Amino acid sequence: MRVFVTGASGFIGSAVVPELIRAGHQVLGLARSNASVEAIAAAGAEVHRGALDDPDSLHAGASAADGVVHLAFIHDFSDFEGAVKSDLRAIEAMGAALEGTDRPLVVASGLLGVAPGRVATERDQLDPTVGHREANARAALGLADRGVRSSIVRLAASVHDEGDHGFVPRLIDIAREKGVSGYVGDGSDRWPAVHRPDAARLFRLALEKAPAGSVLHGIDEEGVPLRTVAEAIGRHLDLPVVSVPAEEAGEHFGWLSRFLNVSARASNALTRELLDWHPTGPGLIDDLDQGHYFGARTA
Repeated sequence: MRVFVTGASGFIGSAVVPELIRAGHQVLGLARSNASVEAIAAAGAEVHRGALDDPDSLHAGASAADGVVHLAFIHDFSDFEGAVKSDLRAIEAMGAALEGTDRPLVVASGLLGVAPGRVATERDQLDPTVGHREANARAALGLADRGVRSSIVRLAASVHDEGDHGFVPRLIDIAREKGVSGYVGDGSDRWPAVHRPDAARLFRLALEKAPAGSVLHGIDEEGVPLRTVAEAIGRHLDLPVVSVPAEEAGEHFGWLSRFLNVSARASNALTRELLDWHPTGPGLIDDLDQGHYFGARTA
């Protein structure tokens, strides 16, 4: 299968591309910058020049492929609404290219806010009013009615591995800046987690065999207490671990505070059964204890 991958040079994409190639697929990777061109070519994939905010380039890439894995997202929290709108336009453009073909479109989504206060399952209905990217996920699933074998992968809040530049590295940076490793309130809120190679394998399996309209959960651990994460960070940085009152979280954690008082526990039971997917990587705390999260950060 010839697969068009957006975000091919990103943290998750750089694991998905070799996963696809090892399975015998050809990959066409979206690249905006010269650095992305080099990274995608070095991974053994073809390069498609374009950008997430250029629907024509996305339509062309999807038209030239037998399936699409959409991983890219503009992580600009100063204009998050704009990023979400760009993502929706991207899904619509690629969906239009695949319409009526029964070709697969696998779209990355998230779990935060799906089922507050309880364990989310793949059967939980998508609520477009939740914010974040749920409305876009609903739009992707709606393409199943237009002859696209669309599915979404709701990813864990922490997709962890060497080279991670997401939420956990930001927590580590804040701990270094503040001189303490903090958590909000009693630290009982939980984030699900998954090791990056396991997530990459799930995207491949979804591309190959997920039925149209499938909701999949890219998680291994149901929920890691954020206090436990803070304690691991404090242990490695030799810093005190402290509770930050909820009313002070914004000042202490900045934009990350909006994600630190949301419990997002989730199950992956239906995903395992549907796709015979079995995560084998280390858990988040075990990965932190390997030490690579605490080396020098690179841009």
